[in-house]
Amino acid sequence: MRSVSEIAAPSSDWTPAAGIGLNTNILEINLINLILVLGILFYYGKGVLINFLENRERTILNTIRDAEERHKEASNKLQKARIRLQQAKVKADEIRINGLMQMDKEQRDLVDAADEDLKGLEDSKNYAIRFEKRRAIEQVRQQVSRLASERAPESLNSRLDNQLHLRMIDYHIGLFRAMDNKSD
Repeated sequence: MRSVSEIAAPSSDWTPAAGIGLNTNILEINLINLILVLGILFYYGKGVLINFLENRERTILNTIRDAEERHKEASNKLQKARIRLQQAKVKADEIRINGLMQMDKEQRDLVDAADEDLKGLEDSKNYAIRFEKRRAIEQVRQQVSRLASERAPESLNSRLDNQLHLRMIDYHIGLFRAMDNKSD
């Protein structure tokens, strides 16, 4: 069997030029064989390479699409989380304001209750002072009356002479007669 190079041009017609020659051995690589192998690979391998590249492109596009979807989902979740955070801040502010208002109300209620208690204690104190004042006045009156009662006979006896004694008796007899006349 002859090689393609021998059919195209017999080897005797080829002269070696400066030590460069064509190797016609089919087992050894030569330029024609290399071109043929590359041509066959290109012709039959083009479909495989195209399929491989298309599969790779689809894989990359799917990966990019998935990444974009995950990014979009993450952005949505982040936005929702920010909204929830803002709502939580608003709710916390409301709770804080309500707490402060409740604290102020309770403080006012405590102050009002303390004022009422103080007023009640003041009224009770004033009542106790009036009561003690009346009692003291009554005790002083009783002591003055008792002292007056004790000293009156002594004073009367020391000042009383017969003439004054007779006038007193006459005066009292006159009072009894006046009372007796009124009762009739």
